[in-house]
Amino acid sequence: MRIERKVFYFEEPGPQNTDDVVEAVKNRVEEGGISEVVVASDSGETALKIARAVQGKAKVVDISMRRVDQQIGAELKKSGAIVLENQTPAFRAESLVCVKRTYYTLGQGFKVAVEVVAMAAEKGLIKPYTDVIGVGGTATGADTAIVVKAAKPEEILGGDIRRRLEVREILAMPLKKKWWD
Repeated sequence: MRIERKVFYFEEPGPQNTDDVVEAVKNRVEEGGISEVVVASDSGETALKIARAVQGKAKVVDISMRRVDQQIGAELKKSGAIVLENQTPAFRAESLVCVKRTYYTLGQGFKVAVEVVAMAAEKGLIKPYTDVIGVGGTATGADTAIVVKAAKPEEILGGDIRRRLEVREILAMPLKKKWWD
């Protein structure tokens, strides 16, 4: 069986792609089979855009490394989204450095999208081993959206292959990569 889907590719990474990423996420949720979206969004602004776009069709989880803007956080919670603030990135452990660097080859936003899905699974905010959408970006906004079989960080390359994280689909990503030193 063959499945055809629209993929958004951007020439450059960055926040100018956010609205297109929101559209890609909305389109994929409307196609069905996805009930959870995990968004990396420090201010909460990108998560709120996605929550509005998929309202009532998917649960949204906002993972932030900082404190979300108070007003935006209140709007997110009012929409039914879950907000998890002041989080430590999942790929900080020495055992996951290789994983982190590998995902960077697909882009900063790609690495972040995978990472926030793993973090949400670890915290019990999404169902592990189910397909969810992960959204990430390069500094601000969003430039990447992927469908991932969720897993906890320690299971990403674990011995039980049924529990491993799998990237299932690319919905949106930049062609040019931003490398961090």
